[in-house]
Amino acid sequence: MKHLIWKLAVALAMCLLMPWETVTGQPQGNARKRAKALFTRWDKNRDGKLVPAELPEAARHNFRQADKNQNGAISLREHTEYLTRNPARSQRRDKFQQKIVIQRNIPYADTQNPRQMLDLILPRQRNANQQPLPVIVWIHGGAWLGGSKDNGAQRIGSFVSTGQFAGVAVGYRLSHEAKWPAQILDCKAAIRWIRGNAKKYHLDATNIAVYGTSAGGHLSAMLGVSADNPQLEGRLGKYTHHTSRVSCVIDFFGPTALLMMDDHPGSITHNAPDSPESRLIGKPIQQALELSRQASPVAHVSQGDAPHLIVHGTLDQLVPFHQSTLFHTALKQAGVPSTLITVRGGQHGVSGRFLNKRIKQFLQRHLYGDAIILQDEVLDSKHLQHNR
Repeated sequence: MKHLIWKLAVALAMCLLMPWETVTGQPQGNARKRAKALFTRWDKNRDGKLVPAELPEAARHNFRQADKNQNGAISLREHTEYLTRNPARSQRRDKFQQKIVIQRNIPYADTQNPRQMLDLILPRQRNANQQPLPVIVWIHGGAWLGGSKDNGAQRIGSFVSTGQFAGVAVGYRLSHEAKWPAQILDCKAAIRWIRGNAKKYHLDATNIAVYGTSAGGHLSAMLGVSADNPQLEGRLGKYTHHTSRVSCVIDFFGPTALLMMDDHPGSITHNAPDSPESRLIGKPIQQALELSRQASPVAHVSQGDAPHLIVHGTLDQLVPFHQSTLFHTALKQAGVPSTLITVRGGQHGVSGRFLNKRIKQFLQRHLYGDAIILQDEVLDSKHLQHNR
């Protein structure tokens, strides 16, 4: 049953990586029709209600807010009311979308594989001093089985729209096409592409942040702790003479210790042959210990690694919260700057404007050198929901 729930959630995430908020801001009649259509598509078992496992990753973090009567399921009425609420958030997104320009599907690995391409997201108006812009690299989630770079502008567009940053959304080969370490080799090739094209696009090649959620958080963390590791560098693309080192990492609920994920049981069995982690490695992870350790960021931590901002919900049933506390502790013990934001009661997919504020502070600190001190903190998931 655990595997069935996970497979359903992943399948929906692959096909429907669309947050609830994409419906708001439309005329009421259209919004209600759209809401009903989404409900029907998501309600795979046709029982007239939605549970967290039926939602795509991008919508899952809104579950508690949409479930008004807190009975653990969302009715069509609750779903529709949530989607047709105040459209202010959609209006804010539309506003920043007008301030950015996106160049899509640029090959970074010298291939025409659609998964080995990136989107370049630039501000229409740069900062006043016209200096090269630091870069925020977005790496999507999806259990290494699905997901797409196409939502990158939604995730980092608000930062790019300020004129202080450039953005890059990276695609990478999924586990059904290529096994580990193909995913990190792709991401490193993308980082090298940025450096190789920094002059052309007026980018600051010395200041690159990586930001990802779930599987994207895992790959972001790997970039932060495996700089210039010859086993994980690869020879993809034209820019192999450049380093893949990054300046800082934003890791939202990413796996960090594959072999320890089942130490804290959730809704899936990670040691199972058909788990996302086993599919990534190519065999059950407990039968591939060396490769599973190589794919675990915690195994690579050392002094001099990139500073990390880690965000995780305590009730995450897909990636145990312990994965982030373990990684955070390892980083601190190695002398690597690390900030852990614990979302009490948060599930897989925590987000919100307050967290975006912390991200912005982290970026200002590590890409611009601003004297901002970030400390570990514990937030209540209800606080985030009321400040979206």
